[in-house]
Amino acid sequence: MTIALTSLARGAGCGCKLPAAAVHPLVAGLPAPTDPRVLVATGTADDAGVVRVRDDLALVQTVDFFTPIVDDPYWFGRIAAANALSDVYAMGAEPLSALNLVAFPLEDLGAEVLRAILRGGHDAVTEAGASIVGGHSIDDPEPKYGLAVTGTVHPDEVLTNAGGRPGDALVLTKPLGVGAITTAIKRGRLGDGAAGGDANRDDLLAAATQTMAALNAEAARAARAAGATALTDVTGFGLVGHLHELCAASGCAADVDGSAVPALEGALALLEGDEGVAVSGGSGRNRAYAEERFTEFAASVPEAVRRLVCDATTSGGLLAAVPPGGDTSFGAVVGELVEGAGGAISVR
Repeated sequence: MTIALTSLARGAGCGCKLPAAAVHPLVAGLPAPTDPRVLVATGTADDAGVVRVRDDLALVQTVDFFTPIVDDPYWFGRIAAANALSDVYAMGAEPLSALNLVAFPLEDLGAEVLRAILRGGHDAVTEAGASIVGGHSIDDPEPKYGLAVTGTVHPDEVLTNAGGRPGDALVLTKPLGVGAITTAIKRGRLGDGAAGGDANRDDLLAAATQTMAALNAEAARAARAAGATALTDVTGFGLVGHLHELCAASGCAADVDGSAVPALEGALALLEGDEGVAVSGGSGRNRAYAEERFTEFAASVPEAVRRLVCDATTSGGLLAAVPPGGDTSFGAVVGELVEGAGGAISVR
């Protein structure tokens, strides 16, 4: 009997992250590094750490792992790897090597399932031009997989989340809605006689899977070529959560055009209505934190769009701040940075 991987996990993908409201104060209370070679650490909630090793070379280091977001083990591995690699791209760097991180119930699921997960991770890392050079595993009834990734960049070419300026356009390179689609499927609201039917379920899942598995390599290169002043990726804290971190680090605010935010086909329909059946626990926490702390929605913004911009995203696109006149054709322009309280967001 084949066991659905998502049935073994309480959360799914980046939606299983600890909430930002809890993590940020914890990290802020830790001692900051004093080594002058450290160029980026935890102080600005950036995507990865950066350490200078030579005048012309810096290492970018990140780690990311999560519970299954899809049932297919190969695609779970590929998505988890793409998600971890994204943090390197979000710093303007190129991946060099990676280590597997595995938590797995080997006796329950068997070696073939784990082999497929690892093969998916290998294929994503190989596509990125990097190599898996080792890893670590533990026995765990709840499967988890991800990577610790090392990348390289010239110290003068690091792209952080702290360089944005008022007037910069905000460019998003992947549509949102993977959290809504995977949540609806996990809760049985698509297929098996539920609304939409099996065909619609398969189409939605295929689109979400391909979106999550796509690397952000070309988007990062396009952002650099456009002269991006700040860069981050959109994952578990949703669009407004990661935009808030960029704005806070950059000392400015943001205006978001809700109607311009791209969504996977079918995602907005899943987010409509009063039930909120496609709103995951992580997405709900994102919404509550955003509305309480830093986000104001205009009355005209539909409920589905409010949920979309808070959707806990797995392996989402890059969010780039591009100066006026810069090329924005590599994604959707969803708003701009403006003068205002650092971290404040207005969605209209």
